[in-house]
Amino acid sequence: MGNNLETAVFGGGCFWCTEAIFQSLRGVESVVSGYAGPSASSGQAAPTYEQVSMGNTGHAEVVKIEFDPSVISFKQLLEVFFATHDATTPNRQGADAGPQYRSLILYTTDLQRAEAEKFIKPPVVTELKPLEKFYTAEEYHQNYYQTNPDKPYCQVVIGPKLAKLRQKFGPLLKKI
Repeated sequence: MGNNLETAVFGGGCFWCTEAIFQSLRGVESVVSGYAGPSASSGQAAPTYEQVSMGNTGHAEVVKIEFDPSVISFKQLLEVFFATHDATTPNRQGADAGPQYRSLILYTTDLQRAEAEKFIKPPVVTELKPLEKFYTAEEYHQNYYQTNPDKPYCQVVIGPKLAKLRQKFGPLLKKI
């Protein structure tokens, strides 16, 4: 693997689901759950989960992905992103509703912006903007599926998403 890691930031609903999906992909070196979205010039301090959950901070639940583009391309990450959440419903993923669950891509390069624009055509409502500030979520949100596989949310919501991922993107998955 190369040493030139790139950063991608996606919001696809609950960050527990999005984190578990991208942690499964080869070439993904790290996935961190967090919050991002409003302009950095808003002057807001780092938000808490409780504040973001109320839906009025402007932040979305997102994951910051460090990946090796010599192993997995940003385009492949986008393909997985769009196949594993509903990018046609504004401010909702399944039972999770509110602006904190919106479909969101925060690009870190002009190439990422250009690649993402190719995917965002009606009826897709994914928001696309530059990453300004990423706030790491509280520790208990990190590696949630890996540390809580028996929780009902993990079994009922995340498990089926991972099964779909294995079925559709098997060649992109890490070897266990």
